[in-house]
Amino acid sequence: MTIRSQLLKGILDACVMAIVEEQAIYGYELSQKLQKAGLPDISDGTIYPVLLRLQKNGFIRSEMMPSDSGPNRKYYFLTDNGTEELERIAKEWMLIASPVSNLLKRGENNAKHKTIN
Repeated sequence: MTIRSQLLKGILDACVMAIVEEQAIYGYELSQKLQKAGLPDISDGTIYPVLLRLQKNGFIRSEMMPSDSGPNRKYYFLTDNGTEELERIAKEWMLIASPVSNLLKRGENNAKHKTIN
C-alpha cells in the first residue's frame, strides 16, 4: 500500500460524505467527483465498500431513483447523523492538518538547507 493510499484511507469517508452532502449522488458520479477534486486513484472498488460502511453506520442512506439514461440508479443522501459526523471529522481534520503541514514544511525547508550547505 502506498503512502498516499494509507493517508487517504483515514480521510476518504469524510471526502465521500462531503460530496454527498452537496447533492444526492450515485456511485459512478461520486467517483468522477472525487477524481475531479484531485483524487484520481480512487477506484469504484474502493468507493462502494466506503458507501456500504457509511450506510451501515447510519451516516448516509440510499434510494433507487429513475435514470434519464437507462435503469434506475442507487442515489446516496447524507443523514442527520452523517452531517454531525462530517462536522466532527472536519473539526478534527483542521486541528491535525495545519500542525502537520507546518511540521512537514519545516522538515522540507531543513532538508533543502542541508542540501545547500
